[in-house]
Amino acid sequence: MYVSSTAADGVVDSDTRLRFIQKGQRVAARYSGGSVRRGWLVGRLSGSELVFQYAQAEAAGDVHSGHSVCRVERLSTGRLRIIERFTRVSRPGSGTNVFDEIVQ
Repeated sequence: MYVSSTAADGVVDSDTRLRFIQKGQRVAARYSGGSVRRGWLVGRLSGSELVFQYAQAEAAGDVHSGHSVCRVERLSTGRLRIIERFTRVSRPGSGTNVFDEIVQ
């Protein structure tokens, strides 16, 4: 997936790529690109809601964390979209990011 929209003070951007895996209701992902050297998320899917915790190492050398509640949608094209509402824990801030599935 790629970041198609980000919060005004967001760290992820259109260069960030996310690779998700799912086993039952458990979901995990790793991501990198843009200002993020490496990020990880782990969570649980319930219906169309994904709730997860994340930690990321940023290009500036800082490590930050937070949590998110996401809505998972299937677009008319068949691609998946995740609308993430995140809250930072390690620093102030919150916002919304949108992740879209990359068409292969």
